[in-house]
Amino acid sequence: MGGDPRRSRVCRERAEREGWKVVGCYKDSAISGDSVILRPGVQALLEDARRGAFEIVVAEALDRVSRDQADVATLHKHPRFAGVTIFTLAAGEGEINELHVGLKGTMNALFLKDLAAKTRRGLRGRTRQGEGGDRHSQIGNVGLGGSGGA
Repeated sequence: MGGDPRRSRVCRERAEREGWKVVGCYKDSAISGDSVILRPGVQALLEDARRGAFEIVVAEALDRVSRDQADVATLHKHPRFAGVTIFTLAAGEGEINELHVGLKGTMNALFLKDLAAKTRRGLRGRTRQGEGGDRHSQIGNVGLGGSGGA
């Protein structure tokens, strides 16, 4: 998964070293990893797994597939039910199991929560300095009563 050609390359290289035949590459370029709902690449992967198009999914890391706890669980459960293994390269994870789903899913969710808070704080700061002007800053101003301050 992932739109970055380097990610695809390292996954392909690992698959070749393992002797696995690469039958496709699923990409969701420039789409947030916080949910799979709007990600056609993940949806296609799930459908292909359901119909038996492959036996193994290789991803750079679990957070490259999704950072949402519920999605991580779904992305483990549905392919596994279809007999598909998810294998990641990060930190020597190898085959993803329930422990990865629970721990990584939780850590990814905390990362997203922290990132959202930092982003909101940064946008408020930009707005206070008069550097707003993008859609998100304007919405932030409305949410702050239009005063420009927090």
